[in-house]
Amino acid sequence: MTDSAEPPDPSASSDSPASPPSSASPPSSDSPTSPPSADSRAAAETGRLRALHLQARHAARRKTRQVSRISRTSLRYGVFMCGAGCVALFSIVFAYIAELALRWNAQVTTATPWLAFVLLPFGLAALRWLTIRLAPQARGSGIPQVIAAVTLPPDGVAQGVLVSFRQSMWKVLLTTGALMAGASVGREGPSVQVGAAAMLAWGRWCQDKFRFRIGFHPNALIAAGAAGGLAAAFNTPLAGVVFAIEELGRGTAVRWDRLVLSGVLTAGFLSLAVLGNNPYFNVKVPMLVLHDAWGPVLLCAVVNGVFGGLFAKVLIAGVPGLTPSRWRAWVVDHPIWVAFGCGLVVAALGWATAGATFGTGYEQASALINGESHHTLWFGLAKLGATVVSYFAGIPGGIFTPALAIGAGIGETVSHFLSGMTEPRVLALVSMAAFLAAATQAPITASVIVMEMTRTQDLTLFLLASSLLASFLSRQFNPHPFYHHMGHAFRREAMAIGRKAAPG
Repeated sequence: MTDSAEPPDPSASSDSPASPPSSASPPSSDSPTSPPSADSRAAAETGRLRALHLQARHAARRKTRQVSRISRTSLRYGVFMCGAGCVALFSIVFAYIAELALRWNAQVTTATPWLAFVLLPFGLAALRWLTIRLAPQARGSGIPQVIAAVTLPPDGVAQGVLVSFRQSMWKVLLTTGALMAGASVGREGPSVQVGAAAMLAWGRWCQDKFRFRIGFHPNALIAAGAAGGLAAAFNTPLAGVVFAIEELGRGTAVRWDRLVLSGVLTAGFLSLAVLGNNPYFNVKVPMLVLHDAWGPVLLCAVVNGVFGGLFAKVLIAGVPGLTPSRWRAWVVDHPIWVAFGCGLVVAALGWATAGATFGTGYEQASALINGESHHTLWFGLAKLGATVVSYFAGIPGGIFTPALAIGAGIGETVSHFLSGMTEPRVLALVSMAAFLAAATQAPITASVIVMEMTRTQDLTLFLLASSLLASFLSRQFNPHPFYHHMGHAFRREAMAIGRKAAPG
């Protein structure tokens, strides 16, 4: 079987030629290729450079937009901070002038008590005449004007009337005159209107002078200036923020972003830097807080809620609302004589209380919460009457500090009838917040203001509970808060002025 196998042919491997490579096999790397032409190389280089140029342009645009956004935000914050500085400066100067006026009145009325019967009637009559002629929208507190302004069309005539820088300067002078005469008014409410006007004027001036196109909304400027004015007036930055959100933000379209709130805080902190970290009311001896004080505290809240609600209701009614119908027309047509009569009543109340009801009531409230008061037991009610009648005179002046003094006086009276059930100073302090909350129906603002201005954080729960209860009771007398009710009246007046000023 082995012999049948054929041996391989040697010639087949040695003589036959090698088969050529398949055409599908790739060429060798050593095989020569034709070089690209100069035109194709130039086109490729041009395309590459064009792509790099476009990438660089897009990157530069992105960087420019980022820097522009950062610069725009920084510029907005810078303008707001400078405006807040102006607000703080106005508030500090206003406080200094008002303090001089109060000292002058105290010296004069202490040395010559009967002179109050000359200063107040003639002074309030003259101030009312000047208010009607020079700054009719500056009468009263100033907070209702700001509340009305943020509900009006931005940059309109009506809004400008309520927060006019010119009228705010007259408000400073006329409020100072009221304090010199001895009227029971405060400077904190006017500081709110002055702050709003100053901030709005500053923002408009920056946009007109430097052509800033950074989108300042007038309502944001007004709100920041108003709350900053309150924060600087009381030296309470946190209370300014709470006031802005609770009082100015109620029923309005103000956007409370970081920019607005930072302006409020800046005004308050600048006031702290200038005046020092000193509380508005200095509590010299820490108060003894007892856990069984809830009964007297809630009783004070009820009493202050009733009196605060009646206080606001009477202020809303005004002299025409309390006058018999047959005399109402005469009262409306003779505001100067009404102011003269109001001055006589305020002078009589001051004479009956040895001058305790004159001015803001700051000294009296400070003495009550420090247990150093030697005033009559009915100081709170006398101060309430003097504040109401001073407001009826139609002159510029706020009710913030007088309301605190009224509350402190009511707390002192309640503690007297409770005969030592709790520390009188605690009831005086709690009543300050409760009466302010009842008068304004802003319980959070009232409790935070009193807590921050006295540095009594250990009484925060008492302050908040009494403020909420007093505000609830006050709402039974007045469904609408006092400041907002008066704000509607100022809004109608401003809109009427705007319609008259409109062309055609």
